[in-house]
Amino acid sequence: MTPHAHALFAHRLPAPAAATITQALAGAGLAVHQVEADNTDSTAEELTGLAEHLDGPLLLLGHGLGGTAALQAATRIPAVTAVATLAAPAPAEVAKLGAALLVLHSPTDATVGIEHARRIFLDARHPKSFLALDGADHDLIRPRDAAYAGAMIAAWAARHLPEPAAEPEGHVVVTENGTGAYGQTITVGRHVITADEPRPLGEDSGLSPYDLLLAGLGACTSMTLRMYAERKGWPLERVSVALRHSRVHASDCADCETKDGRLDRIERAIRITGQLDAEQRQRLLEIADRCPVHRTLHSEIIIDTAAY
Repeated sequence: MTPHAHALFAHRLPAPAAATITQALAGAGLAVHQVEADNTDSTAEELTGLAEHLDGPLLLLGHGLGGTAALQAATRIPAVTAVATLAAPAPAEVAKLGAALLVLHSPTDATVGIEHARRIFLDARHPKSFLALDGADHDLIRPRDAAYAGAMIAAWAARHLPEPAAEPEGHVVVTENGTGAYGQTITVGRHVITADEPRPLGEDSGLSPYDLLLAGLGACTSMTLRMYAERKGWPLERVSVALRHSRVHASDCADCETKDGRLDRIERAIRITGQLDAEQRQRLLEIADRCPVHRTLHSEIIIDTAAY
């Protein structure tokens, strides 16, 4: 993915936490430049100097004193459109900030108290947002806390930075994000989600691969029923789809051609709400099998793999 904007990240976080956040931003199409936050003034100067060599708009992100420095530097850099702070001490002046602001802080931070986040948020002008990192420590030691922070910053920043160049429909980018052994950041245009293996194999920091598969089928099913009902003018109020994946012995499936080994089984339960008669409800259940993802799962699939 070609970066469509730049992020300056000032911090002294442990390497795993910094890598997780950096990779989340990179997965969202940002070129990330890290700055070691030794103290507020010198770090603010370094951020300002680095910004002079980058094309805007910019995201400034800082943890601890790096967050304070990011707030200071943002008032000097016209290209900055978004600033995010992580567990940052409140500076003397925030009201001059002319960029969108996201304040992330743990209510149980024993190093920089939550009152600093409150002061930053109250002093800043809109647009501004606050996100509580419940249960996290100051340095985001737990992988899931860093993964959550990174994903939320990436998603928020997307609203205040230019949209990436349009990718071909169906173009998905999946990148390791440093959360445990298996954490992934999934980017589809301006949308960002996380994936992981459940515990104990992974950190459970996002949806599992089979969760994503079922989510795709469920969403496609619901959308297909909605489209059909609208086309027919039927009073469909709401559709809810619950799915579960399992592996079963082929010998236990009376209707399956395969009789040896194990088969994948997806159970799909559809709840249809609305003033519909029995015939309409039955027709909608039949239409569910026509959803494009359902058809793809039943068809012969070609997967071409290449390195790049």
